[in-house]
Amino acid sequence: MSVFPLDIRTELQIGGVWTDVSADVNERAPMTITRGAADEASSLEPSTCDFELNNRSGKYSPRNPVSPYYGLIGRNTPVRVSVPGPESYLQLGGTATSYARTPDTGVLDITGDIDLRVEATCDWGRGSQALLGKWNSVTNQRAYLLRITDGLLYLNWSVAGSVTAAAWASLPALPRRAALRATLDVNNGSGGYTASLYWATSMDGPWNLISAPVGGATTSIFNSTAPLEVAPIAATGVSPVRGTVHRAEVRNGIGGTVVASMDARALAPGTTSWTDTAGRTWTLGASAEISNRAYRFHGEISSWPARWDLSGNDRWVPVEAAGTTRRLGQGRKALQSTLRRRVPSAPSLLAYWPMEEDQPPGSALAYSPVRPTRPLTLSGADWAANDTLGGSAPLPTVKSPTTLLARPPATAATGWQVEWVYYLPALPAAQTEILRLAVTGATMRSVVLYASATGIRLETLDVDGTVLGALTYSDPGALAAFAGKWNRLTIFTGDYGGGATLVQATWRDVITSVRWYVGTAPTTGPGRVSEIAATWGAALEGMSIGHLAVFTTPGSGALGVPPTTTIFEGADDGFLGETALARVARLAVEEAATVDLAARGEDFYDPSTRLGPQRPGTLLELLEEIQEADGGILYERREWTGLVYRDRGSLYSQPVALALDYTAPGEVPPPLEPTEDDQLLRNDVTVTRDGGSSARAVLESGPLSVQPPPAGVGPYDEALTLSLYSDAQPEPIANWRMHLGTWDEARYPTVTVWLHAAPHLIDAALGLDVGDRLIVTNPPPWLPPGNIDQHVLGYREVLELEEWTLEMNCLPAGPWAVGVVGDPAYGRADTSGSQLATGVTTTATTLSVATTAGLPWITSGAFPAEFPFDVRLGGEVVTVTAITGASSPQSFTVTRSVNGIVKAHTTGTDVRLAQPAIVAL
Repeated sequence: MSVFPLDIRTELQIGGVWTDVSADVNERAPMTITRGAADEASSLEPSTCDFELNNRSGKYSPRNPVSPYYGLIGRNTPVRVSVPGPESYLQLGGTATSYARTPDTGVLDITGDIDLRVEATCDWGRGSQALLGKWNSVTNQRAYLLRITDGLLYLNWSVAGSVTAAAWASLPALPRRAALRATLDVNNGSGGYTASLYWATSMDGPWNLISAPVGGATTSIFNSTAPLEVAPIAATGVSPVRGTVHRAEVRNGIGGTVVASMDARALAPGTTSWTDTAGRTWTLGASAEISNRAYRFHGEISSWPARWDLSGNDRWVPVEAAGTTRRLGQGRKALQSTLRRRVPSAPSLLAYWPMEEDQPPGSALAYSPVRPTRPLTLSGADWAANDTLGGSAPLPTVKSPTTLLARPPATAATGWQVEWVYYLPALPAAQTEILRLAVTGATMRSVVLYASATGIRLETLDVDGTVLGALTYSDPGALAAFAGKWNRLTIFTGDYGGGATLVQATWRDVITSVRWYVGTAPTTGPGRVSEIAATWGAALEGMSIGHLAVFTTPGSGALGVPPTTTIFEGADDGFLGETALARVARLAVEEAATVDLAARGEDFYDPSTRLGPQRPGTLLELLEEIQEADGGILYERREWTGLVYRDRGSLYSQPVALALDYTAPGEVPPPLEPTEDDQLLRNDVTVTRDGGSSARAVLESGPLSVQPPPAGVGPYDEALTLSLYSDAQPEPIANWRMHLGTWDEARYPTVTVWLHAAPHLIDAALGLDVGDRLIVTNPPPWLPPGNIDQHVLGYREVLELEEWTLEMNCLPAGPWAVGVVGDPAYGRADTSGSQLATGVTTTATTLSVATTAGLPWITSGAFPAEFPFDVRLGGEVVTVTAITGASSPQSFTVTRSVNGIVKAHTTGTDVRLAQPAIVAL
């Protein structure tokens, strides 16, 4: 059945409801969608969607009071565009009303062996997501649950309904659509249970064991009264899955009887209730949907320009919708520092003064984001003078003299923790007061911390100033750690037992996390902090301070146990060393109200790049900083409004997402124009770690080297500063960027497919996304032999009733075909150097090959399983079926002209693997 005329559905979100306005879209103006980047050098651009709305009735004039949409449309009205997809699916929004459910019944009350399976398209690395189960944590009706949490696949079950058992494994890098499976053998015959976790490209298998099965003592599954749900909504600490679920199964026994089979693929769009093949009746939550729409664009309409002809009879609105990046790019307000953003989220926070103000000389007040809290007084300091703490905006530096006074709000809570960050250049020679806390409601009325080159001293004093307890700690390591670096200082109380209170001070190196402690003799009662004060003179001049916080949480009464509230952790150094995907995931949580943000890639077996501190910047600047350092792709998603970051590792050695045949009608219409230019050429690359060292990679020889023509092309240099964790990173990154910039292959800026002329490609084209790989087979004979192999960085799509064109912006995929251990195509290391020892004719099937550098080639006698393989010489690819001779020259038995090139070769012709392994970054 033909898909043309194409069912293009255009919907506006009007009054919170998606409203189909397709009938008002003028056919005379093709709908044009753009996504992604034009080339590798392009920065993130908003997706766009251009179309025309018929406005003869005036309904699309936002200020027209007789329009049915008056007051309901305007700036940033959401819009989405879709076409029919290949099958139906269950659309889930990740909320408590987005699920498919079948009631509890006897066949679902499996207490023995069980087999759970789900096939879905979702963000596999996104937080905690419940996939399938009979599970209610609130009522202790737990039975079995399949979920993913931070890149781990979990099978949970309960023996009694309240206590949870679990088996888990790290997920591999999954395709966007994949199937997951968990089996539990409750009694394996050896006195225990066995749980196994699997993945596959679909529920049809074959299933791949993720890790070795796990086990324990013999177990069973609780007979729960909870319903069976796809996207369970009552699993505490786990959100329902967000994405599309294609099918799910529960089997009684491993590979046993199917007792529930949620299969959305053949359901009619709009279905809200149905009975499956196992007899289960399913219903949907209010925000779940059975749909078959393939979304091509989600965005917002920022303006509604009215247009009309001279007669006034023809009126229309040319719509220029854009993705969320356009809106995010309008505001230039930087996100606050990681400490400023994180500390106020602590439930036990009583008072907080960041002290990040850039104040003019003479200013003395530092304000608090926590209400009601009076400003802190800081007199004599040099504001915003030290910007070296990764988790903070610039902080004040102490001059001589400087005074500090802060009064937290009154509280009924007893027990406390006072914390701040500081940088002290050097310990003073004499004992000098660092900080003084006033306490009410306890025997102790003051806590004072002193420091000197001979010891760190902590005192507690009564109302008369008599010392109740004191300790001077003079360990050389502790003294060395107190100064010369950014530290986090915490003074806190703890219950020592019998009504006694222990007061401790601890300083923790912000970078290394090493802690030191000093504690006083126990006193009576913790009391409440009423005032924090300090007077600093010449001995402490140059000390930097900030982020003073007071918490109502007591700590442990044991010396050397860290304080209870850990909200500063990670944020104090700006999450230094956080991986690219981890930073995206954290920003996704922190900025959920601003943008829907997801990460795509693998951060467990193959971690993404470790980053430097997150300094204040706009959200887009921070995301682009991640992209620059890691080398992945940031783009706007089309399934819903939001952004996706695809890490560098997900671009390596990909399977083909779209295969085109140049000789097939419509698959590769003109123009197909290879470009040999220097737009992306970089043969001299310098990478600098922000705040650290630099490394340089230079291609010294070869046709694209820095040598002047004709030996090379001359210097094409690049210098960039990246947010990186360590000084070991710039060198491999510089070499990788040079590798990409000197890949000797023509690029194909545009590859086009006419889907109306090649409708069999529609399903594959619908699945193609930014960063995916395409190939063009059977290129014309005037182009180099072999497939044209490209990465899609973006595309322009034109939708009309009878025509559908996809113009893809491409770059060579070759440099991303990195080595894969054990892979027959990507797993071979190339020769260090070899060439023909003697020339050969066009038909010779024996080659004499001399090794010019490194080891000789392997022989077929010693490594028979490694044959055959392909090598390239003079543009011709030949298949090597055997190699004899342990020393150079060696004899190669070959099959000639496997890539269609027939030619003779002279002595000295270079011989290389046709597909050598490339070392990944």
